[in-house]
Amino acid sequence: MSHETIYRSLFVQARGALKKELIAYLRSPRSMRRLRASSLRQSGLGQIKEMVSIRERPAAVEDRAVPGHWEGDLIAGSKGSHIVTLVERHTRYLMLAKVDSRDTATVIAALIKQSKKLPKELYKSLTWDRDKELSDHKRFTLATDIQVYFCDPKSPWQRGTNENTNRILRQYLPKGTDLSKHTQSQLNKIARSLNERPRKTLDYYSPAERLQECVASLGLIGKAKADIHHHGELDDLRRGFEIAKEFLAINLT
Repeated sequence: MSHETIYRSLFVQARGALKKELIAYLRSPRSMRRLRASSLRQSGLGQIKEMVSIRERPAAVEDRAVPGHWEGDLIAGSKGSHIVTLVERHTRYLMLAKVDSRDTATVIAALIKQSKKLPKELYKSLTWDRDKELSDHKRFTLATDIQVYFCDPKSPWQRGTNENTNRILRQYLPKGTDLSKHTQSQLNKIARSLNERPRKTLDYYSPAERLQECVASLGLIGKAKADIHHHGELDDLRRGFEIAKEFLAINLT
């Protein structure tokens, strides 16, 4: 019996109080079951110039062999509100970014800012849908040296790690709510909560623990300490090594 058959029996055959009780146990307590094709967003498809197809993405990205390859998306709320979600494929580590709108200038600026929080060894590529918020992807790549790959048309599941994480995020950021009310600090707390949650796919390690292993294995602890010694301003110390600070207890004071 497939998972689709189970869901169909729940949403179609169940009735009344029983249906409400069963739906309450679902991670996403939606009242209807939609086919994948019916929920795809059409806005902006085909409007991106000089895009690089996901089919040109290196094999090491596909099999999650090495860290540093991210999947991204926007999740939408009411009143035109949006939040950028970024998930690293190897560790499932999540970052969230507050944006004031979904226009390409705003989203690209937010992505560039987020990229500065990571060492270059941990941010090598980004995979995105064919939505117009990344129509200026060339500016992002020029500013960060991070290659952007785009999914095939109507194929958001090609960035399935991000899609699955977005579903979990809806526990914290429900559909139909105004996402602009959340501060960046609040979004960071939500991301941390998910990053510290053990995952079966990670052998019950958390994304934070997996990222910690990557930071250690890449020799970034010593690099972070060197930067701390070299720079004077706190913002400079944090930039690029925020993860090392949080999870490897590097002292910035």
